[in-house]
Amino acid sequence: MNISVIIPVLNEAGNIGNLLSYLIQNSSSENIGEIIIVDGGSNDGSQDEIKNFTTTRHSRVKLINSPKGRAKQMNYGAGHSSFDILYFLHADSYPPKNFDQLILHEVKKGFLAGCFRMKFDSTHPVLKFSGWFTRFNLKSCRGGDQSLFITRTLFEKLKGYDEKYIVYEDCEFINRIYSTTNFKVIPEAITTSARRYKINGTWKLQYHFMVIHLKKWLGASPYSLYKYYLENIVS
Repeated sequence: MNISVIIPVLNEAGNIGNLLSYLIQNSSSENIGEIIIVDGGSNDGSQDEIKNFTTTRHSRVKLINSPKGRAKQMNYGAGHSSFDILYFLHADSYPPKNFDQLILHEVKKGFLAGCFRMKFDSTHPVLKFSGWFTRFNLKSCRGGDQSLFITRTLFEKLKGYDEKYIVYEDCEFINRIYSTTNFKVIPEAITTSARRYKINGTWKLQYHFMVIHLKKWLGASPYSLYKYYLENIVS
């Protein structure tokens, strides 16, 4: 079994190169068949940074272009992938060392989908508390920053991410996975950036994310969630 890593990006210059170096150094070419970067229209030099890796030396790294929108980009990446296990990763999140081995170990045990626990690159008590909750195997404790591995067969059975969701796409998809199969939370932690919290304010952003979850639970439409996001959260 091999893994296709799929990373949606939009204006990630200065970060995506560091992530690619990290992934190459902390995984095995025997397990990672390809690393697909799906660009949604970056205009900050991200593509030039990625192209530095798309050489013979790093032939596993591939750059493709897609319409903007994380759900669209991830589905597009999956459609252009070649291997049996898909691993969706945000551009500002760093999985644990040997993440490939950890994922394959769980798939061989029969888990068709799962994620890692998460911690932020911040010592803010709210974010440390939020990260602590990711150890629990509950839908309410999941999010895209924890990354997601899923077999191609299950991904195709569930028809991938719902592209109507501009925000909340990760949670919506994970909720469907939980309703379909046993979900595995690998105890090692992925480290994700707290940059959005620094921009918006930690308490403020936590509040708005809570409102988005509540609105979805009460039946809000994908457009309503996106409208609320645009009005209250700085990307």
